[in-house]
Amino acid sequence: MKKFLMTISLCLGLAVVASAQQKLELTLDEAIDIALSDNPTIQVANLEIERYDYVRKQALATLYPQVDASAQYSLALRRQEMAEGLSFGGKNTFNVAGTVSLPLFVPSVYRQLKMTRTQMEMAVEGARSNRIDMIAAVRSAYYNILLAEQSLTVLEEAALTTDRVVKNTEDMYKSGLAAEYDYLTARVQRSNLDPQIIQVENGIKIAKLQLKMYLSIPEEVDVDVVGSLDDFKDMVLFGADYEIDLENNTTIKNLDLQLELLDHQEKLIQTTRMPTVAAFAQISYIGQERSDLGGLLGGMTGGGSTTTTEQSKFWWQYPISIGAQINIPLFAGFKKTNQLHEVRNQREQLRMQRDYAAEGIRLQVQQAVNTLLTSRSMMLANAETVLQAEKAYEIAYTRYEAGAGTILELNSAQLSLTQAQLSYSQSIYDYLAAYAEYEKALGKDMIE
Repeated sequence: MKKFLMTISLCLGLAVVASAQQKLELTLDEAIDIALSDNPTIQVANLEIERYDYVRKQALATLYPQVDASAQYSLALRRQEMAEGLSFGGKNTFNVAGTVSLPLFVPSVYRQLKMTRTQMEMAVEGARSNRIDMIAAVRSAYYNILLAEQSLTVLEEAALTTDRVVKNTEDMYKSGLAAEYDYLTARVQRSNLDPQIIQVENGIKIAKLQLKMYLSIPEEVDVDVVGSLDDFKDMVLFGADYEIDLENNTTIKNLDLQLELLDHQEKLIQTTRMPTVAAFAQISYIGQERSDLGGLLGGMTGGGSTTTTEQSKFWWQYPISIGAQINIPLFAGFKKTNQLHEVRNQREQLRMQRDYAAEGIRLQVQQAVNTLLTSRSMMLANAETVLQAEKAYEIAYTRYEAGAGTILELNSAQLSLTQAQLSYSQSIYDYLAAYAEYEKALGKDMIE
């Protein structure tokens, strides 16, 4: 038994280790697909659409025939009297009834169905808005990882180059060909890179945690993103013409649907002034205990008692009735009039908000376009700067090894090269981030 338990414990331990070593490589499209299928925000939005489908079916159900059944039993502890000493009605009574009603003309229900259809469209648009927001968030997190990883690569390359300079300077210092100041300066230059590397490494961890949160991936699963910022360079260089078209903007579409909903609400209030017509049918099955009519017959013997014994103890009947009912609202104390004024006031407010929101979003899109154009120009300029900085560093390093240059010149060239490479990566990231915001503002949905 002990050996069996040890085997089970070992298997569980290996399973935990295997789970902890999981690694998942993701492209941008794969990350977006996972987020759109597994993120709770998206799932809640889809459930909201399903909920409004049930609301629509509830409204539609009011147009179906309504069938009700009831049963009643009553025991007369004291029966009603027509005169002193003369009572009528049985002591025990049974009543079973069934009722069928069918709405024939109910304007408010027809309008309610149209309102529900608009509410369904709002739920669908809300789900689309959540998808667009999620796509932008995943892109931002993905690009953050790529930027941090590319920055880490630049800093690590700078560290390796600086290590080489430190080693050469140390050898020269020991040989008496370099001053101690040069050796200390090279070491300080190298030490200054360590905090930056640690900071970027922490940034990568945080960015990956954020991406895993969007994708609902367990924290113990290691995620690696595929590619680099340079893979998106062609997208920056050959970007399409940018248009300001707010037709699919989710905020504008949602406000338009709210205006449509208020129109339905106004017409719904007006339908409450209209008559409603319904048909009905009713059948009852009533059983009442027969009364002793001996007292009513004034002492006539035989008649009442003989009839009661020969007949059933209960008198059964089943009345059936059908008909139609019309309900005409006449006066409600000006309540409906004030309700109409309230809805029209809300609609006017919403129109003003819609116009103001459109101007703000148009400005937001224009700013994103300006950022796109600026980032493209910055990337081209930074690419040229990187080439110049690389050439300048090679010259400074050659001069330093030949004894014609100083350590300060070499450190300055190294710092300029590192800064140029980081700025180049940042300009690509700025373009990608601005493009994600641009598509978000236009309301572009990748899965459509």
